[in-house]
Amino acid sequence: MTGPPAAGGGEPDAPRDADSPQPAKTPDPTTSAFAIVGIGASAGGLSAIEAFFSALPAEANTGISFVLIQHLAPDHKSILSDLVRRYTPLPVFEVEDGMVARPDSIYIIPPNRDMALLNGVLQLLEPSAPRGQRMPIDFFFRSLAHDQHDRAICIVLSGTGSDGTLGVRAVKGEGGIVMAQSPESTEYDGMPRAAIATGLVDYVLPPAEMPAQLIAYVAHAFGGRRRMGPPPLPVVEDALKKIFVLLRAQTKHDFSRYKQSTIARRVERRMAVHQIERLDEYLRYLQQTPSEVNSLFRDLLIGVTSFFRDPQAFAALEEKVVPRLLAAKEAGESVRVWVPACSTGEEAYSIAIVLQERMDATKHHFKVQVFATDIDAKAIDQARAGVYPASIAADVSPERLARFFAPEPGGNAYRIHKGIRDMLVLSEQDVIRDPPFSKLDLVSCRNFLIYVEGDLQK
Repeated sequence: MTGPPAAGGGEPDAPRDADSPQPAKTPDPTTSAFAIVGIGASAGGLSAIEAFFSALPAEANTGISFVLIQHLAPDHKSILSDLVRRYTPLPVFEVEDGMVARPDSIYIIPPNRDMALLNGVLQLLEPSAPRGQRMPIDFFFRSLAHDQHDRAICIVLSGTGSDGTLGVRAVKGEGGIVMAQSPESTEYDGMPRAAIATGLVDYVLPPAEMPAQLIAYVAHAFGGRRRMGPPPLPVVEDALKKIFVLLRAQTKHDFSRYKQSTIARRVERRMAVHQIERLDEYLRYLQQTPSEVNSLFRDLLIGVTSFFRDPQAFAALEEKVVPRLLAAKEAGESVRVWVPACSTGEEAYSIAIVLQERMDATKHHFKVQVFATDIDAKAIDQARAGVYPASIAADVSPERLARFFAPEPGGNAYRIHKGIRDMLVLSEQDVIRDPPFSKLDLVSCRNFLIYVEGDLQK
């Protein structure tokens, strides 16, 4: 039996079990004192789910709401709720539309539905993608990131394919944390390996070891500790300067002119990952652990990026900017575009596609060069490969997918067509230190300016 939706009555502090109504009051995600954790699983996931929930302390007040998204056959009744109840005393609900996520409860996606989180409330939607192309884990993880921001936590368990990979990027882009099942402990390692390959996973563990680490992180990160800045206290400002020195010494990159509030949040998140309470202790840990300097460096570089991000911005580019830009060009002239802080290349490829579409429509073709640069060598390597998980179908129209991408063998990824790939000139570059490109027609720096202080923006 499943619990009724949150629209039912009930007092917030009343005892709760799987049959009792949940309170109707919607939590404020900015002030709620508990974590909402998305758990994605597919093939081979049942044993991982059993190991995970069996390892949860029976009596602990975890302060965590668990939301489980598993690939389910759309025409079969799910028995997952009944199975999970065998492993844990926590109340287990198969989600009904409008349920409010509550701490120390487990919520399971029903068959043939996509699920999202809005202001702490679980929303069910009819799937829009055809069966075989659905990415319910990515769909939920991305909504979790947008709803909970730096409080978002996601876990990728056993499964084939790459569902969850784009959601991992979204969660990390908002400052949340990511766990993935260690590949050697899985029945099917495709999903965890795809997540781990992003370089954004904080913990790689067998499922039975995840709850203890998760509870320790949540207690540290959500336990009411005083948050750093803005504006930074003098002691914080002094410690951050020393952190900048360590980063520059090891990575050769200077973060001292980045927004200190952003840096402070990312440092605070790394401290929570390691359960380090004091900033001076974390500074000492950085000095003693070069690998943590690299981990902090990667966390500082994470940006929210996707194909055709912000449809309104790309509509303006297509309808106003590109037609005027190309109309001013003579036959044989070059079109030069620069995308600094390009990350893994989605924005640069999106701009190249828009330019190609316009040239095809007008039958006027030019030599297009899109200079895509970033200080992250690993991100540049990913952009250079031009291979993206199948879940980009959520951001790229079917027409563009068919025209500009080719499915990889196995159907778990798409590769950008060579004609678009050849428009990009990809390279490592530090815009603070290295000279800029010249004779440009268009610069797109949406991924960079928001992270740096005003004087550097100018």
